[in-house]
Amino acid sequence: MTTSNTINPAAQSTLDRLNTPSQLKGNGLETLDQGDFLRLLTTQLTFQDPLEPADNKEMLAQMAQFSALAATTESGATLEDISAKLDRLIAAQEATARAVTTPQP
Repeated sequence: MTTSNTINPAAQSTLDRLNTPSQLKGNGLETLDQGDFLRLLTTQLTFQDPLEPADNKEMLAQMAQFSALAATTESGATLEDISAKLDRLIAAQEATARAVTTPQP
């Protein structure tokens, strides 16, 4: 019995896409989201060797890293929102102070 080392075309297409270098702009974090992580995770599980599955500790570590990254990204967005609101508040207070202190003709 002869075995073949060929991969089916769908699997080869997926592997080719995964092995193609990405052209990310900026630091790349703003383009990755939870959907990307889930696609990566399911692809990893799909192509793992059933006789030597991925280590549970490694999988949990990857999920923890992604959760930390998502929390950091979310915190950054929240801080930017707070900063923008504070800037608008300061501008409104300055405008009010000018209106109050401006002498009336």
